[in-house]
Amino acid sequence: MRTLFSHQSRNGHPRPARRQGASAARRIDAGSACRPAQRTRSARLDSLGFGPASRHSMREQIMNVVKPADSFEIPLTPRVYSKQFGEFIGIGPNGNLWVEDCDVAELAETFGTPLFIISESQLRHTYRQFRDAFRRHYPDVEILFANKSNNGLAIRHIMNQEGAGGDCFGRNEMYLALLAGTDPRTLVLNGSNKQDDELEMAVQNGLCINIDAMDEIDRIDAIARRLGKQVDIGIRLKLDLEPLDDQPGVPMHGPGSMKAQSDSHKWGMTREQTVEIVKRAQSLPHFNLRETHFHLSRMTNDPAPFALMAREMVTWSGFIRDHAGWIPPCIDIGGGWTFGKWYGTGPNSQIDDDSAPTPEDYAKACAAAIKGEAERLDLPLPKLRLEPGRSISGPSGISVGRVGAIKRGDHKKWINLDISTNHLSWAAILDWYYHAVPVRDADAEPTETVDLVGSLCNSDEIGPHRKLPPLERGDLVAFLDTGGYTESCAARYNAQLLPASVLISGSTAEIITEREELREMIGRFKVPPRLLAQSFGGAVAAE
Repeated sequence: MRTLFSHQSRNGHPRPARRQGASAARRIDAGSACRPAQRTRSARLDSLGFGPASRHSMREQIMNVVKPADSFEIPLTPRVYSKQFGEFIGIGPNGNLWVEDCDVAELAETFGTPLFIISESQLRHTYRQFRDAFRRHYPDVEILFANKSNNGLAIRHIMNQEGAGGDCFGRNEMYLALLAGTDPRTLVLNGSNKQDDELEMAVQNGLCINIDAMDEIDRIDAIARRLGKQVDIGIRLKLDLEPLDDQPGVPMHGPGSMKAQSDSHKWGMTREQTVEIVKRAQSLPHFNLRETHFHLSRMTNDPAPFALMAREMVTWSGFIRDHAGWIPPCIDIGGGWTFGKWYGTGPNSQIDDDSAPTPEDYAKACAAAIKGEAERLDLPLPKLRLEPGRSISGPSGISVGRVGAIKRGDHKKWINLDISTNHLSWAAILDWYYHAVPVRDADAEPTETVDLVGSLCNSDEIGPHRKLPPLERGDLVAFLDTGGYTESCAARYNAQLLPASVLISGSTAEIITEREELREMIGRFKVPPRLLAQSFGGAVAAE
């Protein structure tokens, strides 16, 4: 018998005893194709720039960020599997699900479940698909990875190596991007309610700030004057999108047409507000007007609305020129790009199926629209920025859970997993379809219809009505295309701990997010001393 609580913390809570080997990678058998990399805690700190030689505080390091080295391109060779779920994810030679050269069953045994797994090669490959497609059709393009889709530091380092900028939403995403060494000139700060500390960090480091409220002008100006800094600014627009008034939106964005859904969102400045901002910015010596910005969001698998949006941004450039004398040198057409899968994914599989546009489709349509409208209005071609997130990170990831209790009812069978909608939150919030496959014998004939559920105290439906082969306690199930908006959206409902995340590069597996421990969750809580007296019963013990 050993006690669950080893000693008390300073905040009055008993601390749970550390689980032996909970965060250390165990080496896979020598005969395995996959090798977990070993890394100590000090190495983790060194990799973040906070080793013993560090003389600056974290804030000082951020404010004096070192520019990254020039980007370089690692050659990629797509794998050939017996069944492909992506260029680097599929069914391997032993019939199990593989990520690159690693058997997912071995990864689950080594690192535990639930587990997020990212293919580094798939992430790089999908980024290059977007970059190359738009470069083929437009002369000056910059890809800004939407950090919110997966804001892990390792992911940001990969994007830096690929030459991607970044869309930062709030102080902490900006902080992480700077901590990873991203060139601030390739970052934009978005947000409808920016706080003074994040504006100061952006001004200090030279990010472009996309204004989304009238009072931001004076607040940014005061900070720039105090710091003696020039500041790049953009303006987030609220486009009219009249032609989209007769096109139905998607349920995940609420009722109404695409235009109605866009109009109902909090983002953006009207034409009149935009002109006012431009005139005011032109009078401020610390301001450099750089771009306009818009984000259509995920509404359709037709590239035409994206092309219409891009065209209207150029139309607004003409309006701004005529009413304020400024021509935006850059337009940022945001994110919301879809990707297609033969098995379907997305909200009820309504969008991201095999009819979804490719990056080539998007690039061709948007580039033609921008060029045509610029020619019509006698405007120079602007630099083009776009902010893909899930369309880059999504296909690179899978999430693995282990089967627990199996229950049969009169009309239904439930497969309980240790992964939940805490970890795949869009399954509950947006009725999102993540394709599920058994990890072992991944191509076995599906003979049963089951509900895949987590262990939370709600319905916790991750995958209702799924056709799968018979499963038993201890089996593994993987959900595909979960590289975006899973780890970054993960929750702790029912005090569930956050999973680990593992990065696969060829036959090497490395932890890039440590599995959360109970002591870390408890450590955030504080108990006033007046509540501690006589509040503890007998000691809790566990085997």
